[in-house]
Order: sequence, then structure tokens, then C-alpha cells
Amino acid sequence: MQNKNVRSVSEFNNELKLKGFNVFQIEGDGNATRIYSRKDFYKICLTTGKSIIHYADKSFEQDGTVLFFGNPNIPYSWETITTSYVGYTCLFSKEFLKSDRSESLQHSPLFKIGGTPILKITEHQREFLGTLFQKMIEEQKTDYVYKDDLIRNYINLIIHEALKLQPSEHKNQHINAATRLTSVFLELLERQFPIESADNSLKLKTAQDYARNLNVHVNYLNHAVKEVTGKPTTTHITERIVSEAKALLQHTDWNIADIAYALGFEYPTYFNNFFKKLTGTNPKSVRLQEV
Repeated sequence: MQNKNVRSVSEFNNELKLKGFNVFQIEGDGNATRIYSRKDFYKICLTTGKSIIHYADKSFEQDGTVLFFGNPNIPYSWETITTSYVGYTCLFSKEFLKSDRSESLQHSPLFKIGGTPILKITEHQREFLGTLFQKMIEEQKTDYVYKDDLIRNYINLIIHEALKLQPSEHKNQHINAATRLTSVFLELLERQFPIESADNSLKLKTAQDYARNLNVHVNYLNHAVKEVTGKPTTTHITERIVSEAKALLQHTDWNIADIAYALGFEYPTYFNNFFKKLTGTNPKSVRLQEV
């Protein structure tokens, strides 16, 4: 039986897109599972039950309560083994967290590549962390003008509690060369966006461009990124370009030719073909959906 507090997937995703944040309670009813699969946002989950978490190239079998931190740059999936599976999940965009003074928390070991994304939680810790999630759920329903600040404070509290729970050996864990290079690549990729002027074309467009900028051979960069994230360098680049293309189509009045040029395409037809291949639809259709 579906819990009356669980909202529709479309309603949840619309709010998430609008505000850059959302939080919900997991009731194990299937509806939450589809929402739970969103991987284009940072994610913090507090869950109780038996599951297998596949994160990058590793798998973790969990039985009990865990706190999980999801990074949109790293592929992961979640298999629930028991029907009794409860907890909370909050999702937020990079922009939502960056607007807080504690921007560095976003780059904490919990969210950085090579960090510890899964922590075992005691009953006492579960009760405390569950209270913070519940406060976020209650706060997002209010009309309080500074509720986003409060919610960011709750997120920061959860992150700090998790940092205290990390095993000490992970706090000074040596980061190998592949992880270090991948982190620098992803940071460099993200610095190319957002595109704020149609007159400035994207400078770095290919794996070769990034390798040249990082002073490494492209094969070495590809190997490192694939080893750490499970996805090739080109996939990260194309996914980010598609994401920016959607944002420009939906939130600017630039014509499609200007968007194509800004994203580094010589001709609009090249952009149209690229976009349709990656999304299954054309840029004009995406723009019309927003009208």
C-alpha cells in the first residue's frame, strides 16, 4: 500500500529541478525507488535494510543502517534485497550547496573521488541523523523566507557527523595518481561551465584538449578516468555538454545556432545530430517543451 505522504515522481522531479533540492522518506513502496535512481544530483541517503551498493568498480553488501553519499560524477546503482527497506534521501545540486559559505564541504572526502561514500550507522546515530532528515522534510513545506539556509545547515550537520564517523586511516589516505588526475580532470571540466555568453565558444571540447591542458598523454588520461569512475573521458565530456545544452535551451532566449556555437560546434546541424544521438530528441523539441 502506497503511503499518502509519498508524492508522484513527476511532482518530485519538478520541485527538484526548480529548487535544486528535495528530500523524501523512503517507504519501500517502489515509487521511491524510481525517484531514488536520480544520479544527476549530489545525494545523501540514510537507509535501513539489506542491500547491495555498486559504486564505481566496487560492490558493498549492507545489512542494517548505512549513510551513503552519492557523487553525480561516479556511476552507482542500488539493489534492495529485503522488502522492509526504510529511511531518507535528500538530493541537491552543486549550486544549492555552493550558495552556502561552507562551499568546501562539497569537496569533502565524502563527495570527492577516492573518499568513503558508505558509513555503517549505530541505532543512536540513526535516530539523530533521522531527526535531521525529518527537520528538512518539515522545513521544505514551510513558507519561511530563509528555509534554504536552514536546510543547508542541516546538510552541513549531516556531513560533519559523517566526517567524524570516518575511519581515521581514511582521513590521511594516500590518493593515487589515477584518482588525483581524475579529480583534476573533473574539476577542469566543470570550470568550463556555465556558459554565460553566446560569443564565447567552449575552449576544451575533446579528451585530447583536456589531456593537452593537463600535460598528460590522452591514453593515460582515459585509462585513469575509466579506472576511477567507470566511464571514459569522452562520456564525461559529452554528458556535461548535453546537460549545458539543455540548460541553455530551457533558460535562455539564445537561438539554437548561437547555442551550437557556444558549445563548440561549427555548424548547427552538427549540434542537432549530436544532441539527438545523445538524448533521442532534437534541440527544438526540448525548447518547445518549456513554452
